[in-house]
Amino acid sequence: MTATEQRFREFKMPDVGEGLTEAEILKWYVRPGDTVTDGQVICEVETAKAAVELPSPYEGVVHAVHFEEGTTVDVGTSIIAVDTDPGAGPAEAPAAAEPAPAAAEEDAEPQGRQAVLVGYGAAPSSTKRRARKPQPGVPAQEPAAAAVQAELNGHAAAPAPAAPAAPAPGRPLAKPPVRKLAKDLGIDLATVTPTGPDGVITREDVHAAAAPAPAAEAPAPQPAATEAPAASGTPRPRETRIPIKGVRKATAQAMVNSAFTAPHVTEFVTVDVTRTMKLVQELKQDTDMAGLRVNPLLLVAKALLVAIKRNPDVNAAWDETNQEIVRKDYVNLGIAAATPRGLIVPNIKDADAKTLPQLAEALGELVSTAREGKTSPADMSGGTVTITNVGVFGVDTGTPILNPGESAILAFGAVKLQPWVHKGKVKPRQVTTLALSFDHRLVDGELGSKVLADTAAILEHPKRLITWA
Repeated sequence: MTATEQRFREFKMPDVGEGLTEAEILKWYVRPGDTVTDGQVICEVETAKAAVELPSPYEGVVHAVHFEEGTTVDVGTSIIAVDTDPGAGPAEAPAAAEPAPAAAEEDAEPQGRQAVLVGYGAAPSSTKRRARKPQPGVPAQEPAAAAVQAELNGHAAAPAPAAPAAPAPGRPLAKPPVRKLAKDLGIDLATVTPTGPDGVITREDVHAAAAPAPAAEAPAPQPAATEAPAASGTPRPRETRIPIKGVRKATAQAMVNSAFTAPHVTEFVTVDVTRTMKLVQELKQDTDMAGLRVNPLLLVAKALLVAIKRNPDVNAAWDETNQEIVRKDYVNLGIAAATPRGLIVPNIKDADAKTLPQLAEALGELVSTAREGKTSPADMSGGTVTITNVGVFGVDTGTPILNPGESAILAFGAVKLQPWVHKGKVKPRQVTTLALSFDHRLVDGELGSKVLADTAAILEHPKRLITWA
């Protein structure tokens, strides 16, 4: 490592979640010129599993931030440079961060010398990578450093900036974040009219190209069906395109893999939970549960854990490689949570070993952390069985899809007051519907039915939480 490399330390995008290959930079908490300490949070990134805050491994002054917010960066690519010895005086700055292989291939220029996009360097060949744009607030390089940087970029330093060359035919000029935006929106940059300096395509140009065509280009509607114009006089957009990335992208892929890998079977049962709802109200007044979140989901979770204890073979996984069924002697209970970034399923580790107050505390922390978007990848790995509470949306039940690698998932529907035959008479009772989906490769109909029936029986007569446990 050279003296310059020892002073200017590059922090590379880490793998924060079990083999993930990329992460999106959501927010920077520092900028060039800021002083940072070892362990200070410098940015927040979103992986395919969760949003994670990254701490600085170095102490010093931020020299450069290599990527803008909203940029997806491959793991192993440098995202920030820190000057660890700012008091040492001027020094040759390190070369700007080199794009990851995938990004470099996407941004590669055709053979021959191309127009220089400010801050990105020139590309003399299809394999040459352009340097990243310097960040605002970073002092200009010393002449010697500029010469070294120019040489690294593939061209000699010039005493004065020359007029930019004309862009190569068929190769629009755009910065990597703009190229990514166009790719996410399905826009061919060759069809976009540039408005930026020197013919550079901007984000606004891409958004304009993605907007629907003016109404004048479409057949004129009949007077009775005329669409009211917006206040500005332009037609309202009829479509909104949202890039699929991060948690939503991973969830979609996982659900497709699960649905077409594990043969799903779903069974249903409708049960009178009046006694359970009364117990919820009593527990809210219990001093041992003071300050804890007590709700019907808590007792549904406890009932399912007792049912699994009575039928342990349901808590298993299918090992395709070794052709084995792996029974788990612990229950990591997943709770599906809807967040602004998409559906995530964090799990309570060793939920089966927890008392009711401990389970309530863990459930409360899990929900709060998920809503804040702070769930870590570790909290979402290793689940064995999951509960999805669709009742909070007023839904009676559903046919939930298994989390990959898990054997069963229970859907808890809305609790409603319904007419019910109770002790030989029709009375209004609190009723809900449970649905259990399971992997039929390792859970047969008898086992799945027992688990669902036991869960329902406990919710109908919650004293079984004591007698059966």
